[in-house]
Amino acid sequence: MRDAHRLEPVAANPGSGTVLAAWERFVQGEDQVPAVRPLVAISWHRCREQYRVDPHLTAAPIAVAEPDRTPEHDVVFAELGFRAASVAHEMGNLGGVVTVTDATGRILAEWGDQATLARATDSNLAPWFCWSECAAGTNGMGTALEAHGPISIRGPEHWCQAFHNWVCAGVAVRDVVTREPIAVLNISCWRSQLPAAAGSWLANAATLTQCTLKKHARDSGAELVAAFTQARAHSTAMLAALDTAGKVVIADDMASVLMGVPASTPAVDPTLRWNPGLPELVGAVRYAVRQAAHNPDWVGSTQIFTHLADEPTSISIRPVFSSGRLIGNLVSFGASDGAPLPQAEASASPRAQPRRLVATRDNRMVLLRLPEVAFAESEGNDVLLATDQGRLRAASPGLDKLDGELADAGFLRVHRRYVVNLSRIREVERGRKGELSLVMDDRTNTMVPVSRRNAPAVRRALEI
Repeated sequence: MRDAHRLEPVAANPGSGTVLAAWERFVQGEDQVPAVRPLVAISWHRCREQYRVDPHLTAAPIAVAEPDRTPEHDVVFAELGFRAASVAHEMGNLGGVVTVTDATGRILAEWGDQATLARATDSNLAPWFCWSECAAGTNGMGTALEAHGPISIRGPEHWCQAFHNWVCAGVAVRDVVTREPIAVLNISCWRSQLPAAAGSWLANAATLTQCTLKKHARDSGAELVAAFTQARAHSTAMLAALDTAGKVVIADDMASVLMGVPASTPAVDPTLRWNPGLPELVGAVRYAVRQAAHNPDWVGSTQIFTHLADEPTSISIRPVFSSGRLIGNLVSFGASDGAPLPQAEASASPRAQPRRLVATRDNRMVLLRLPEVAFAESEGNDVLLATDQGRLRAASPGLDKLDGELADAGFLRVHRRYVVNLSRIREVERGRKGELSLVMDDRTNTMVPVSRRNAPAVRRALEI
């Protein structure tokens, strides 16, 4: 297995030849760029199709977005700043610029030798300017916000031509509960290779910074369990405690059945928490998180479909705070206390429906229309797509993320390992014990199992 802490080797001449020619063709509208790394080709696709960044932009724009910041985020920025200063010291006389950005790609601080810092200013590679992909195209900082693990962007791999003389490497520090980025540490060098140890510096800095986040998350999990226990002593309602990402930390016997998770089993560690597989519940919890950030006394209610139920169930959502910090929510099933959630918020956070899915085949990026995809299957950390062109690897890093993107586009999660295109179901087979299987309209008429907890949603979707 490839070491996740290593960056791919940087070519001796990062501004040469084949990649530049591919960049010129892609900017003109061509899709097939076989000489370009998949990570870069997918980023170019986002820049051209989704963000519509001008490839001839000469400098990054000034940052205008002000993200919500928590005291925990401030701790991350301070610790990452210390790590960045250490990296700059390690680089010594090698030249280069070390930067720290927030989750919007806004540079907060920079370190480096004066000559390179002065040159960086020409491109607005400086504090208070924005380097997200939607602002400045493919680059070390912006692309790290979109990826997992250390990444490098070399010469003409940058989306904007004005940045083709730079070689960059970045890594995002992510919230260990929501997996949303908090900050990025980045190294940029002008017309030269990155130091050989750059990947290790970045990965180690991110790992050390996230140790603090992991401890806080475990502490928050324990506090959620305590809040759940206290609430259970004063209520007979079916009850569960969910973290800020909508994952289950603990649920009583009845609530666990509705969500299809183990009963009365605390999951303090964020890596061990359960995904309830209920998009409406996750969407409601995330709405509650946004409301509670502005009004700590907020309590909401709505109705959702749960597993093994053909009728919607009322729920009440009450935020839980610790030392003034939101750590999760208590969800009471069968209760309707609190302000009604807007109808649009009872489902998962709204997303623009994707026009195409991006997949990879060897070193090529493949653009797929949604009807071409029969189903998606998780395989470890990867997602495989069954398509009219055969099996392809999805650009999306996980099935949960892909499920969220396709939830309103005619796709449905039917099993922890499968998301299917409802329009590509050829037959439904019922087993001896009532279990369902879907015969898909793909090259081999693959039979996809339906889990017991997802069966009611499948029956509703297919009206059977």
